[in-house]
Amino acid sequence: MRYQPEPAFSHGQTPRTAVLLCNLGTPDEPTAPALRRYLAQFLSDTRVVEIPAIVWKVILHGIILRVRPAKSAAKYASVWMPEGSPLRVWTERQAKLLGGYLGERGHVVTVRCAMRYGNPGIPQVLDELAAQGVTRVLVLPAYPQYSGATTASTIDAVTQWATQRRNIPELRFVNRYHDDPGFIAALASSVREHWERDGRPDKLVMSFHGMPARTLTLGDPYHCECLKTGRLLAEALGLSKEQYLVTFQSRFGKAKWLEPYTEPSLKRLASEGVARVDVICPGFSADCLETLEEISLEAREAFLAAGGKAFHYIACLNDRPDGMRALTALAERHLQGWPTQVAPDAAALQRQREAALALGAQA
Repeated sequence: MRYQPEPAFSHGQTPRTAVLLCNLGTPDEPTAPALRRYLAQFLSDTRVVEIPAIVWKVILHGIILRVRPAKSAAKYASVWMPEGSPLRVWTERQAKLLGGYLGERGHVVTVRCAMRYGNPGIPQVLDELAAQGVTRVLVLPAYPQYSGATTASTIDAVTQWATQRRNIPELRFVNRYHDDPGFIAALASSVREHWERDGRPDKLVMSFHGMPARTLTLGDPYHCECLKTGRLLAEALGLSKEQYLVTFQSRFGKAKWLEPYTEPSLKRLASEGVARVDVICPGFSADCLETLEEISLEAREAFLAAGGKAFHYIACLNDRPDGMRALTALAERHLQGWPTQVAPDAAALQRQREAALALGAQA
């Protein structure tokens, strides 16, 4: 194996630290060809689909990639923002704000975002950080609850990149923050603000992304961590067990997935006379197709068609200040021991140098 050559300035340089905020990914545009590329990469990940490769390859290329791209493209188009894909827009904003918040707390770090699938890819961004002289990287997956299909897959991408490097930076990984007090408090605050503005529902539904049920029996902690997030959020809001419901969405295929399923549960609630539901998705750090289209559009329609009277979707934390403060505190805890803090005067000097370099690059 030939390893990539390292930058000439790599010897004896001052250690630099970066935080890499990683999210799942998104197509480059809401078109069938772009969705085909994205889904081919996403659904080829053995962490995502645990089916024998020889069988899955036939299904993926013979059926799914012929049928699903056009349907998915139409769904993406219904939620596409002027700046691009919602997931990418919000994740980029989060990375920019995280850098600012850490800077205010005296940390001299570079903060970038990357996508596990699609662009900008994790290997690409890590290459760019290495070229900038970064010697330490904190990898922060944007998944509150750990899952082999998300968190572990992100770690796979980073470690696979490292196998190609001669000089590997120090690496740290944040595996989960499902029960982080700051995260729970930010979720609770977003719900309270919604209720103060629009009143309270008959039932609060907390919808998490689904996973095949067999992952639970195989030892994946995702299901348990979702339930804990739900319980802690309910406790922060002072809700009884009868006032909220944890469900799982985005079922794919015919196999049994984690239950109860979101849309059938909403239909059942409507049929039982529940007039209003509010739905929040605490497993998503940023709004995306699964929240804006599947929940706010499709699930809403299903609930109202089944007899429900009012459906309210409570947005993800996105760039809320309390959510960003919680993310900053999380990153700061995991950065401990790395020399990221400098004296105020030195920090100002560093910012001036970086601003001058940026202006020089633009000239």
